[in-house]
Parts: sequence; C-alpha cells; structure tokens
Amino acid sequence: MCRSIKTLRPPVLPEEATEEDIHAAALQYVRKVSGFRAPAAHNREVFDRAVEAVAAATAELLGGLEVRGASVSRAG
Repeated sequence: MCRSIKTLRPPVLPEEATEEDIHAAALQYVRKVSGFRAPAAHNREVFDRAVEAVAAATAELLGGLEVRGASVSRAG
C-alpha cells in the first residue's frame, strides 16, 4: 500500500525529513486510505484533520527512531 510514499529517515534520506516531506507523505496516505484524491467539500474538514494527525504521528515516529544505534532527532 502507498508505494509512492518514500522512506523519510536516514540513511535512506540524506538529511532529516522536512515538514513538507512529512505532510506530503501524510497526504498520500490519507488519499490512499480514503480513496479520494481530493475530498468533496462536505468531507474536507475531516480529510484535513486526518492529514494533520498522520503528519503529527509521523513526526513523532521519526523523532523517536534510533537508526544503527544513533538517535535520529527532528527539530520542530
């Protein structure tokens, strides 16, 4: 699922993921799960909240991961 979402952690990504990288991945995930590329007006609010929740969870995950014994921390 979500084959177009790229890995957002070193060493796959040469630098730390940006907020834009995380948001793009969250948007792709929500699009895939919901089946909507762009939601109808009556679904926009819940769609946008889901993107923000997934982005926050992704940032938390990336901030807490340890890769090859080194802590990977994200500023922001």
